[in-house]
Amino acid sequence: MAEHRTMQRGALLDAARSLLSEGGTEALTFPALAERTGLARSSVYEYFRSRAAVVEELCAVDFPVWAAEVELAMERAGTPEGKIEAYVRRQLDLVGDRRHRAVVAISASELDAGAREKIRAAHGGLIAMIVEALGDLGHEQPRLAAMLLQGSVDAAVRRIELSVAEPPDVIADTVVAMILRGIRG
Repeated sequence: MAEHRTMQRGALLDAARSLLSEGGTEALTFPALAERTGLARSSVYEYFRSRAAVVEELCAVDFPVWAAEVELAMERAGTPEGKIEAYVRRQLDLVGDRRHRAVVAISASELDAGAREKIRAAHGGLIAMIVEALGDLGHEQPRLAAMLLQGSVDAAVRRIELSVAEPPDVIADTVVAMILRGIRG
């Protein structure tokens, strides 16, 4: 029975990922989850007490996986510049991935403080790696630079998601060049 419940929970999370990546947070409703999974709406409530609970579990499951992929790419890079480039490129490579899109679609305002704290902690680990790389390059304000660098990555993510003008690789090359030139000062 427990295995069946785990499968149902997995199916609900997968449906939530799809709904978030297709229509953002507005699309994530219990009726839509029920319809996608073939479960009764009352059954959805047996697994999750609220939309926020679905979102919190998605963050708990998906963000560490996504962060680990970015971290692995950084570890493979030999130089501080290489680590920074890997940090940027890996995040942009993951834009098409439904797990990443679900994480991006989740706005902090929908989460309770506990869920926001979990995301901040996971994200903080990535930021700490960038702060270290910036420090190794002798940057005078590595923490500030890391936050601004992430802002550039977030802007590039939004640009790729619009998929209107430039191809993703052009966006990635442009933001990497801007960041590396800016770091070198």
